[in-house]
Amino acid sequence: MPEFDLLVIGGGPGGYVAAIRAAQRGLTVGLVEKERPGGVCLNWGCIPTKAMLRSAEVFHTIAHAAEFGIYADNLRFDYAAVRQRKDGIVKELTDGVAGLLKANGVTVIEGHARFTGPTTVEVVEAGPSPIFEGGPRYAAAPTANAVRTVSAKDVIVATGSVPAVLPIPGADLPGVITSDGAFGLTEVPKRLVVIGGSAVGAEWANLFHEFGADVTVVEMQDRLVPLEDKEIGAALVRSFTKRGITVLTGATVTAIAEGDAGLTVTVGGDKPQELPADVVLVGVGRRPNTAGLGLEVAGIATDARGFIPVDEHLRTGVEHVYAIGDVTGKALLAHVASHQGLVAADTIAGHAAHIDYNVIPAATFTHPEIASVGLTEDAAKAAGHDIVAAKFPFAALGRAKSFGDQEGFLKIVAGKKHGEVLGVHIIGPSASDLIIEGALAISLEATLDELAETIHAHPTLGEIGMEAALVGLGLPIHVAPPRKR
Repeated sequence: MPEFDLLVIGGGPGGYVAAIRAAQRGLTVGLVEKERPGGVCLNWGCIPTKAMLRSAEVFHTIAHAAEFGIYADNLRFDYAAVRQRKDGIVKELTDGVAGLLKANGVTVIEGHARFTGPTTVEVVEAGPSPIFEGGPRYAAAPTANAVRTVSAKDVIVATGSVPAVLPIPGADLPGVITSDGAFGLTEVPKRLVVIGGSAVGAEWANLFHEFGADVTVVEMQDRLVPLEDKEIGAALVRSFTKRGITVLTGATVTAIAEGDAGLTVTVGGDKPQELPADVVLVGVGRRPNTAGLGLEVAGIATDARGFIPVDEHLRTGVEHVYAIGDVTGKALLAHVASHQGLVAADTIAGHAAHIDYNVIPAATFTHPEIASVGLTEDAAKAAGHDIVAAKFPFAALGRAKSFGDQEGFLKIVAGKKHGEVLGVHIIGPSASDLIIEGALAISLEATLDELAETIHAHPTLGEIGMEAALVGLGLPIHVAPPRKR
């Protein structure tokens, strides 16, 4: 008899959620994890970066307090205290997850799991962090020290992803780090070059700029956050540039060299140049974390990029083996991993469940914030939709003006004939919270009429969805109507 009904490999936002749901469904569950529960998200990603970004936001607000009639003298920050606060928040949350696993009867096994068969694994001790002392262990190499063997009726692979590395000369030099290595910095670099202007790169650029670093972002596409709607990416470039962050779009890094005065980053493109840097942060994406798992022993196939293909119920090509989260390559977001975990666990327990990959909100926690769901304007046109694109600026909202943060806009992409909401794109204050209405609208197949007719509380930032819908209907109230030609 198998030891567990279900064994989950990896305790991140997909793995621990799957383990808890399966236990709620009456299954006996084991979970193998190398370090504190919570995975990259709680330990080295979502939560710690947002904690530090919040410190940067507070610093920014106090620095501009005079605009609110408040005067603060001798403003300074303590980066060690910023990191200490981050560590405290991470510990509270990871301890909380550990408590939830225990309360639900999940058996947690510390170590690195590697398959010895489709539903059997050997658990060995994991080595130290390959990044820095006390750093991330989720990509730590396995040791030869065996812990135990485990068998289960079903297995879920939830091992997540690791930062991608660039195959360019000098990428392995001291001072060249990934988002993982950024947590090992004990002081703010004076000169920082960020390679990659997607969510990861943009957030770190934002954070270190607020703390006084001279920051340059190099992005090979023609705008920042290139997966977002074009107008959003262009708006972020303008915002960063206005605040003093140097943004080089349509550019690529061809080499990194070490010299007496630090690092030199060679940038090609329309205007080749050399950038001086003390630290170079590579934020160009992530790759599946499957090293040392023994997927081939279990017969688990991967695609050309190393991700594990799954069906709509998260089944792999091997019977009784499922995969969830970043390792599937579907959408490398913590909330997607969590929902996949629920679907996989419910499927294993015999309950109906599904996930709609067409309605996945995403957020980038820069200042201003960015959030989106559904189709961009270009994607909607490419899909054959006859559309209307309607925007409303935060500057026209009373709440945004009183809040002191009125940069940005909300954009709705909708069908022209019926007004069905196809996509919502936001850059501005509290975008990550406001996007939920957009996701719900798409899920419920809501129209511009329905958004406009829904009474929104005033004065709030949330009114912006209603106001944008009115623009889309050609009935704007708080912005001037378009000029007649």
